[in-house]
Amino acid sequence: CQYNMAAFVDSKYVILKLKDFRLTFRRFRYKKKWATTSQKVNAVLLALQNFDMNYGMQFGQLWPSVRVSLLSEQKYGALVNNYADTENIIKSFEALSAKDFVYESRSEVPSISSDIPRDLQETRVHSALGSQQHEYLCQDILLDTSGPTGTLEASVKERLPHFSINTNIKCFTFPRGDITRFHPARPDSSGLLRYYLMDASSILPVLALNLQPGHVVLDLCAAPGGKTLALLQTECCRHLSINDISESRLSRLRGVLHSYIPRELLKEDRVCITNIDGRMWGEVNRDYFDRVLVDVPCTTDRHSVTEEDNNIFKRTRIKERQMLPLLQTQLLVSAVLAVRPGGEVVYSTCSLSQLQNECVVEHAAEILATDYGIEIQLEDLSIFRSLFQKIFQFYNDCRLGELILPHLTANFGPTYFCKLSRRK
Repeated sequence: CQYNMAAFVDSKYVILKLKDFRLTFRRFRYKKKWATTSQKVNAVLLALQNFDMNYGMQFGQLWPSVRVSLLSEQKYGALVNNYADTENIIKSFEALSAKDFVYESRSEVPSISSDIPRDLQETRVHSALGSQQHEYLCQDILLDTSGPTGTLEASVKERLPHFSINTNIKCFTFPRGDITRFHPARPDSSGLLRYYLMDASSILPVLALNLQPGHVVLDLCAAPGGKTLALLQTECCRHLSINDISESRLSRLRGVLHSYIPRELLKEDRVCITNIDGRMWGEVNRDYFDRVLVDVPCTTDRHSVTEEDNNIFKRTRIKERQMLPLLQTQLLVSAVLAVRPGGEVVYSTCSLSQLQNECVVEHAAEILATDYGIEIQLEDLSIFRSLFQKIFQFYNDCRLGELILPHLTANFGPTYFCKLSRRK
């Protein structure tokens, strides 16, 4: 009797379970997968969380202002194409109250040099540089007034030959607080576009290179092409090597060049476009270039907090993001190896991160000294802060190089740049 009772209970339990059972053909059966059923994580939100944690500590009270600016509409500058109808486009910009900030920076020199005692301006600088260079000094160079007299004299001797403003580069911006936007560029009668819209702070690394006529130049990570176009506008490159590892980005760069530069100036004896790993350039052409610009891949902070497409904070790109400082260091080391002794390298990013900026420069300098026996000198770029402080918001506590912070009244950047000279 007990056995029959137990069997009845078991069968009743089985029947209750079968009530919820639905007969499904094998071909319609599937197993739920986590990848398709879990909620997708927004890469922009991940970037903001990462920046709030890291940049909040790095910038302190400045971060809320920088954060709002990153999330706001970016401000652009118009790089004038010297190979197109420049006269008419400059007149049209001036009619809109836009100003060429590169040319306007020259007016900053007299106001600052006037604070220096006249005997220092004439006697010491004259004796240090000679009579011919004294006139050049007064026109193009900003004197360092900090420190004692001896420091000033040493600074003048060391820094003045390195900084001159190339006024072939013409970049127009609207004044601080003016949110007027430039219209898209149109071609002139020759079919070339008259100007290129870009973040105006991206011009500063090109100016920091201090190109001189006859220089052989390498743009190591050239795409999408704004800085490359600025290099060609200087009209100083005897030969320009343009390189990028991405073939798709390089094809876009070719399109930019053909839209702005006459075909006769894009011949291989003047411009060479290559598609190789930038980390190999130090071995391919060692001790060859006069100047190297290395605008490395980075977290592109403004893009990361505004665009979901191609965002490096996607979960599928975690390893790529973690390896960025190593890649940046390798590219900078390769750039220094490619430049000749006595040549100069400018390293730049569009990130606020110290790990991608100052730390990369320090680590690369250490590797060059220990592994290659190459000594480099970090150049003082504080002159840029003095020349362009009315246009850009500089970060005062940057240990090496200069950092442009986004600001609502001057929403350019972020742009970091640092200049290294290879000792002879």
